[in-house]
Amino acid sequence: MDIALSAVASELASRFVSFLISKCRDQACLNKKNLESLRRLLLRVHTVVEEAEGRYITNSRMLVQLKMLTEAMYQGYDVLDTYGPLEQIRARMEVSGSDTINFSAVRRFNSSKTVSKEVQTAMEKLEAATGKIAEFIALLTGCERMFRSPYSCYIYIDNFMFGRQVERQHVINILMQDNYPLKVPTVLPIIGGCRVGKKTLAWSVCSDERIRSRFSSIIHVNGCEIQKIDHGRFSNVRTLIIVEVQSDVDDKEWYKFHSLLLTLTGAGSKLVILSRLEKLARFGTVNLVRINSFTQEEYSYLFKVLSFGSSDPVDHPQLALIGKELATMMKGSLVHLNVYSSMLRNNLNVQFWIRVLKLYRSVMEANLSISGEHPRALLDRGNTVDITAFSPSSSSSRLVLQVGGKQSSRPGELPRMTFGDIIAGSVVLPVKFELVWESRLPPYTVISATCVAEKPEHSASPRKKRRRLGTSM
Repeated sequence: MDIALSAVASELASRFVSFLISKCRDQACLNKKNLESLRRLLLRVHTVVEEAEGRYITNSRMLVQLKMLTEAMYQGYDVLDTYGPLEQIRARMEVSGSDTINFSAVRRFNSSKTVSKEVQTAMEKLEAATGKIAEFIALLTGCERMFRSPYSCYIYIDNFMFGRQVERQHVINILMQDNYPLKVPTVLPIIGGCRVGKKTLAWSVCSDERIRSRFSSIIHVNGCEIQKIDHGRFSNVRTLIIVEVQSDVDDKEWYKFHSLLLTLTGAGSKLVILSRLEKLARFGTVNLVRINSFTQEEYSYLFKVLSFGSSDPVDHPQLALIGKELATMMKGSLVHLNVYSSMLRNNLNVQFWIRVLKLYRSVMEANLSISGEHPRALLDRGNTVDITAFSPSSSSSRLVLQVGGKQSSRPGELPRMTFGDIIAGSVVLPVKFELVWESRLPPYTVISATCVAEKPEHSASPRKKRRRLGTSM
């Protein structure tokens, strides 16, 4: 009897295991099918978005729809880039037993239900955004086409502004409008956080052929020059003035500057304010254009394109995992994105990418431990950032980076290095040096920081006295 029960139990267990395996295979096939459907839908949407970005859209409702399409597209790419080419790398890691890298994407991939749910959600958002895409395409054919050279995706994004097409078109539409019968120059505030691309957007607008043909003169003014404006820079022609303002401006000073422009420039002149300060929007005569940081989906897509260059990420699934993890940790920093993507693109080696990932994680965790903040937040405010992990030789000292502030040395006095030098670890870092980074896009903003090796601070708290045994009366 016991033998019969054991045989029945073994048979039931075998059938149950076979059922589970069959169910997992069916779920895997379903996920693969859904991912392929998502890939095809993204191809359709991306085709429409790319066509729309190459045309002048003056209809504000069309721009809203383009924004919705773009957001849904990047969310779809984020899901596809997480679960599409990563299936094979998960299988490889399971076979080899390698789990040295703590990839969040792999952990999430272990749940087939999670994959199915996220893919389905991405497809639903794309389908909702494309609900009236036929009407959008029909209206798009009536929009004037921009002149654009035939670049590949990587070359185009590497040399021209990524995203911001909707904001760029809003700015162009405002600048192209006639401000008659008003005689005073139109004032457009462009407000955004630290290093989100306000100056890059202004450069892109100023380089547009329609803007250059409309304004006879384009002048960039520093906010500090408002009180002592150089009259010789202006002539009585239609002028576009770009004013970059770092701090608040007194109302009387601003209106005096604004009135002066009326006498120095010709009819139809316009003024654009670039600033981080929300309060400066009070000087605008039209609604402000707000520049926000990229969403994580947009940021990850841009990082992928720039990091792989002309190579296909599908051919490098393990690198795609590493890049995804690195882009997530960077918290939307454009400085970090440009520096790291350029360096990674030149070395598509798994061990090198893993080393870069570990270094960045070490720096991030060190600063979170010391100050409780991410390195990006510290850099944006001009605070010191601990980058000791970048220098193996600085084990006995703490290497800190300071952007801005008072410089104790004259320009050119310290040795100059780049982020690539210290991240690659190919050189021995000096005790004190100047770290320089230049934007890859006009107006080619240069960021300079001073790096100093400091002795670690020891606790100054007095030693506790040893408690004596016994009690005192």
